[in-house]
Amino acid sequence: MAIKTGGGFLNEINVTPFVDVMLVLLIIFMVTAPLMTQGVEVDLPVTKTVKNLPQDSEHLVLSVKKDGTLFLDEYQVGLDELQDHLKRLVAKQKKQLFLRADKDVAYGTVVMIMGEIKGAGIDRLGIVAEKTVDLKKNKK
Repeated sequence: MAIKTGGGFLNEINVTPFVDVMLVLLIIFMVTAPLMTQGVEVDLPVTKTVKNLPQDSEHLVLSVKKDGTLFLDEYQVGLDELQDHLKRLVAKQKKQLFLRADKDVAYGTVVMIMGEIKGAGIDRLGIVAEKTVDLKKNKK
């Protein structure tokens, strides 16, 4: 269908509004995408060698906050029900589990949680940490 203008018919589509909307959507996606992968706020310990956490859906993250509260992905769970959740969500579905513990959580608490993980039948556990900043390399 053509549009009649003053001098004749206009048979082209104006794509400028479409491009504007797509650019706004792209900016919104770029800003919100990193926020969706953050999960629970914990102050991680630092180490020299760190691999990136996989971004696929084939893993779950167990976070331990400074006060000892547990979060399986973003859902809070109690220590007494942790083993049941891990059996159902990780062991049966063959997913990989990563532990993100705050650096100020007591060692005994982390060991107790790792015992619950082992009791759920999970043999492979990834530990999440942050990479240290090498000051010697940054000075050059």
